[in-house]
Amino acid sequence: MSRTGAQTFVFDSAPVVAARTSIAGPKEGKGPLANEFDVILEDDLLGMKTWELAEGEMLRRAVERTVQAANLSIEDVQVMISGDLNNQIIASSFAAREIGAPFFGQYGACSTFVQSLILGGALICGGFVDNAICCASSHFCTAERQFRFPLEMGNQRPPQASWTATACGCALLTRDGDPNGLRVCSGTVGRVVDMKIKDANHMGAAMAPAVYDTITAHLGDTGRTADDYDLIVTGDLGWIGRNLLAELFRRGGVDVPDEKLIDCGNSLFYQEQDSHAGGSGCGCVASVSCGWIMNRMERGELERVLIAGSGAMLSPTSTQQGQSIPCISYAACIEGGKR
Repeated sequence: MSRTGAQTFVFDSAPVVAARTSIAGPKEGKGPLANEFDVILEDDLLGMKTWELAEGEMLRRAVERTVQAANLSIEDVQVMISGDLNNQIIASSFAAREIGAPFFGQYGACSTFVQSLILGGALICGGFVDNAICCASSHFCTAERQFRFPLEMGNQRPPQASWTATACGCALLTRDGDPNGLRVCSGTVGRVVDMKIKDANHMGAAMAPAVYDTITAHLGDTGRTADDYDLIVTGDLGWIGRNLLAELFRRGGVDVPDEKLIDCGNSLFYQEQDSHAGGSGCGCVASVSCGWIMNRMERGELERVLIAGSGAMLSPTSTQQGQSIPCISYAACIEGGKR
């Protein structure tokens, strides 16, 4: 592993995505990407007593399915890296409790999955582990209860609000594997960017500058342009944030063709599904990346993709205290698929 530029790590022996799983909730399973998910839940409570336990169970199922797909056992997992939006990342902790693997709990808000890929890649390339489970989850009901209002109150959502995805994604990275398979080749660590936005419903506007900062840092560090990628995929900016990012590229003189700029939150729902500004949550970029994006790569439609997760690092406490929203973005370059 080596470092290039100020913020980017290059994985010289790129870890292989040996197996992956994407799970989506009932609403997400009725969206335009329904055929790209491995599992679509019929009941987002999953037979559990609380939404928080249900999110942990969803994540546990994703990990177990991924490990089985790689012909491994849970005992073979050397480290699990995961996070979510709940206080003290309890969904990931609950899942890790059941799985029993060594555990790194991560919090990058909705960018957590990409953060996990970078950390997993670094641990493998550094020779510390031979494999790493990288995952993240979110649940509409747990996020609403924590960050907004209990669902029972029936509060009206403003048009700029995003819809937290009930979803999760899980990827097993290994040191050895198919050299022509999907590989995590580099990762760019973002900086915290705060444009003094205080509207906790306006996630796209808050996060777009952080995504711009990380993508331009990645391009500068690597000496690449958008032409070197088949797609530049952002996490959960939604319709509003994605358009703001495109405007930032134009103002900054960064040539990113409109057809190459794809947002997971923008892609997860049909507009008539009343998701307002689009999808969000840790599970948004995790499920779409492990599903639709990597499926397209394995089908030979894409060979090199930059995935930039986006996270709003607010909490109920900071919002109630009138603080603005610090944001972060992490970017990972994924290569491979059929030649």
